[in-house]
Amino acid sequence: MLRKALLAAVAALLPGTAGAIELKVGSANMAPYLDPGRDHSNVGSQFYYNSFDVLIERDYASSEPKFKPGLALSWQLVEPTVMEFKLREGVTFHNGEAMTADDVVFSFNRMFQSSFPPYQVRAKDRLGNFDKAEKVDDFTLRVHVKRPEPLWETLINMQQLMVIPEDYTKGLTGDPKLAEDSDYEAFSLAPVGTGPYRIAEFIPGERLVWQRHDAFWGEPAPLDKVTVLKVPEMASRITALKNSEVDVITNVPPDQLSTIEADQNLKVEGMVTPLFHVLIFNTQNEKMKDPKFRRALSLAVDRDTLNEALWLGKAVVPSSHTYPQFGPLYMPELKTFEYDPEEAKKLLAESGYKGEEIRFDTSAVYYTNGLLAAQAIQEMWAGIGVKLAINVDDKWTGNDPTMNVRNWSNPLYFADPFGSFGVMWAPGGPSEGEGRFKPDADYAAAWEKFRFSDSLEDRRAAYADLMERIRKDPPFLVLYQPYESWGLRKSVNWAPKPGHIPYVLDFRAGSIDFAAN
Repeated sequence: MLRKALLAAVAALLPGTAGAIELKVGSANMAPYLDPGRDHSNVGSQFYYNSFDVLIERDYASSEPKFKPGLALSWQLVEPTVMEFKLREGVTFHNGEAMTADDVVFSFNRMFQSSFPPYQVRAKDRLGNFDKAEKVDDFTLRVHVKRPEPLWETLINMQQLMVIPEDYTKGLTGDPKLAEDSDYEAFSLAPVGTGPYRIAEFIPGERLVWQRHDAFWGEPAPLDKVTVLKVPEMASRITALKNSEVDVITNVPPDQLSTIEADQNLKVEGMVTPLFHVLIFNTQNEKMKDPKFRRALSLAVDRDTLNEALWLGKAVVPSSHTYPQFGPLYMPELKTFEYDPEEAKKLLAESGYKGEEIRFDTSAVYYTNGLLAAQAIQEMWAGIGVKLAINVDDKWTGNDPTMNVRNWSNPLYFADPFGSFGVMWAPGGPSEGEGRFKPDADYAAAWEKFRFSDSLEDRRAAYADLMERIRKDPPFLVLYQPYESWGLRKSVNWAPKPGHIPYVLDFRAGSIDFAAN
């Protein structure tokens, strides 16, 4: 009662109608579609947690994986390759349908066994060990894997296994008894989940409106309405925040933090994001095929200088593709990426590079400081004798055979090397699938040992082997973990939680409240 009274008392501080608790967010980007199964972009990942649920939840206030019941009340391994889940009763979708095991089986099998190409891509890069889900009764199901799975809870917790309604989805187009590709396309424009906020309006690439889902099974949403608007220009986002047109803004670069902090009505929240900004090299392109050339490019990038110049030293520059969240698999002693311009010049001279122009593709605004980093790297590579042309284009070129180099990110989707490195660089993953990376049989064997071994020592050894292969024949260079910041009105008490995948706008109960000052 006290919490509700306080929220009502400060409602007038926020934009919106009297008595309603509303929030407006100015976002640098807006998703072109909303479907948690097919999406793994940094843009879309902001939005799913408020509207969808998974069977196994976790404590997102902690970077350590602490699992707890979600839509499943309990789970147990009934065979070495079979997990049984007992579901929560009384769960209602946003369209009023009751959730049963049929919906969960449908949601899972659309990923495990789909013919819809976008689902196939996501299933291949992280769900390849899953075989099928089957109903036992209305509130019990079993999930089968192909071989014993060491990461059960971790994988069931993923965004791609959020639950959607079967009948609603099948009924969107065509035959209501069948799930057709056109149904999934339609769902991505009118999504329905079980979370505390329903999606009341979605204009792709422009606007998203959440409204409280009054039939939510858990603690009620603290906000009546949230509107997220795409405001791509940084100056416009800050102006909107200053003028109380929005209450929160995303993707504030370090050089703008003082502007916000100087305003007595505003504040900043930030964190080192569990995500790497990386450069990817098209190893299958004629200009980029020589490992010595790619090693030279890698060694010529002074990542510490980039951190100081672009992030005011707030980013983290890693020695390898490794995060502290990996726990016993965190291996900062590995020296996969180093700065050595003299060695870079030597390798360049030994390579087949003959002065031809190399194209660096980047979006203007997708990654905070992405274009500035490209311009700085252009100067660093010029210092060893490499001619670089920056191509600013918002379209994705990672699958373009003419791509030479571009920026990308490797988020930490879950706290295991599989959840960041593996999702992007495992055999059969998106990097190989898009044609820019071709791992050999030895690489594949090292990956297989890492992925399925039940020995920590074997997993560490296999991952060290993989990182040494990356060092010698680099398909990418990790730049840094960026320090991402959000600007807020001082009346809004919100901060990113370390347990989430990057950029999640978590407005569930316990994640946001308001103060009179």
